Amino acid sequence: MATFNSDEIYTATEVVRNFSSILKSVKTKEKKRVFIVKNNKFEAVLLNMDEYEKLSDAFDILQKLYKKTKETK
Repeated sequence: MATFNSDEIYTATEVVRNFSSILKSVKTKEKKRVFIVKNNKFEAVLLNMDEYEKLSDAFDILQKLYKKTKETK
């Protein structure tokens, strides 16, 4: 489960009403990420492109490692 600060959580309504300022805070890395809640359920995460690319690269590396371990068994 992800850990987060309360200032990183926004309702979907808050995101709609304040999208520009929330996007700016993520883009400028004031906030590392923003969790979006709808109907009291976590629905999405907003990341800046640098963070997304890091996660995507890490995922690709893990997939390759997993594939290699499957091939050696």
